[in-house]
Amino acid sequence: MTGRNRFAGILFLGCLSACAQGLSVLQEIRFWNSDQITRLALETDAEVSYDYDQLHSPERIYVDLLDTRPSRGRKAFQVPVGDGVIRQVRVALTTPTITRVVVDLDTDVEFAVSQLASPDRVVIELRAKGPVRRPAPAEVSEAPPPPPKPKPRAFQPPPVKPAAVPDPGPVMSNTEIPQVIASAPRTTPAPRSSQPLIITPPAPPPAPAPVPAAPPVGPVDTRLANPARDDRFGQKSLTRILGLKLNRVVLDAGHGGQDHGTTSPGGLVEKELVLDVTLRLGKLIEQRLGANVVYTRTDDRFVPLEARSELANRHQSDLFLSIHANSSPYRPAFGTETYYLSLTADATDRDVAARENASSTKSVHELSDLLRKIARNDKLAESRDFAARVQGSTHELVTRTHGRAYNRGVKKAPFVVLIGTQMPAVLIEIGFLTNPKEEELMAKPEYRQKLAEALCRGVVQYADSLSNFRVASREGASAGGQE
Repeated sequence: MTGRNRFAGILFLGCLSACAQGLSVLQEIRFWNSDQITRLALETDAEVSYDYDQLHSPERIYVDLLDTRPSRGRKAFQVPVGDGVIRQVRVALTTPTITRVVVDLDTDVEFAVSQLASPDRVVIELRAKGPVRRPAPAEVSEAPPPPPKPKPRAFQPPPVKPAAVPDPGPVMSNTEIPQVIASAPRTTPAPRSSQPLIITPPAPPPAPAPVPAAPPVGPVDTRLANPARDDRFGQKSLTRILGLKLNRVVLDAGHGGQDHGTTSPGGLVEKELVLDVTLRLGKLIEQRLGANVVYTRTDDRFVPLEARSELANRHQSDLFLSIHANSSPYRPAFGTETYYLSLTADATDRDVAARENASSTKSVHELSDLLRKIARNDKLAESRDFAARVQGSTHELVTRTHGRAYNRGVKKAPFVVLIGTQMPAVLIEIGFLTNPKEEELMAKPEYRQKLAEALCRGVVQYADSLSNFRVASREGASAGGQE
């Protein structure tokens, strides 16, 4: 990041009145920016519910913090930013229980809103769609240098009456006087001679011996290590404690070959849709994370569910994401939902798992072994956090597309493709092919690219929460602050 600024002075006596009413408090607003991205963090004293939207003419984004009051002693205030993306941030208590934060923009942006814990905060990430003209840093006027201190006077002995000396003879001109070393001891005057007087200056001191260069110690690592943060639930798993990093991602396009998956009323086939989105996502991850991407399939072929998790383990991958499309007998159902591996008592989630597990080759006698693998899955916490980030990012796309939308959320189910994976693994349903509007959208290449962008944001947000390396020459100035 090229700059880090902080909004300060937002802790006042208003906190006391808010607590007395049982409301949360917006305690502080911070922001960070880089070349293309600006992040705002709205810090609260507890987890809060929120709503948000983007408005135009003029361009702005608002976030409503429910059951929340600003901590200033007044109901409205604003803070100028002027970083090329955000012009200013306005805060107002629009109702006795809702604080609205409005971000006035200077450019067209894509944005994402998510919630983090420890401390509790709602994070707004804005990515400029075009180049950003950051304002030049303000010139700092330097104070004039202090006047020089007077030099102490050298000690001068009282004048001594000179003794009578013999006549030294003719005086030499200045051009005839050789260099005289002030520190030379006094000597007895040489007798007068007809030869010119020559005083040879002492030889210069010998040059110091060159200091040998230190032996090379190998290449210098210019990267800065960023420690892992708590997950979205305020916890640190063993993955985060050990500083493990994200280097390889396995992307699994669901179905394939004779397994078509769901087919929409208009003829859109799930196996073709999810393969297109998966390949688009892989390119984005390689560009933005520099991670190695492995695909379970890159064309229309059938890959058994068990072979997909085995491939991920064989490649020693660090993350596994399986991409599918949903269906429902209730045609208005729409939106994304994300699953991680666990057992569930919810009948609807069981139905989804049964549909996606239909091509499994496991037999009944293997049930007890499958249950043991699910029960001892020590990646459950990381999978849950990864699922929450992917779901949050894709739901933002759904909200921008459909307007205010119900978040179908993060769920747990015993998907065979996730069983046995030795890394955080989730499965996402990117939309309902049985919903006419979503079917029409997912048939368009530009919407598929938006889905890939949203999924990539979720992967990047998860990767940034783990221990990771930044290049010192580029990131050194901001090694202390990243939301």
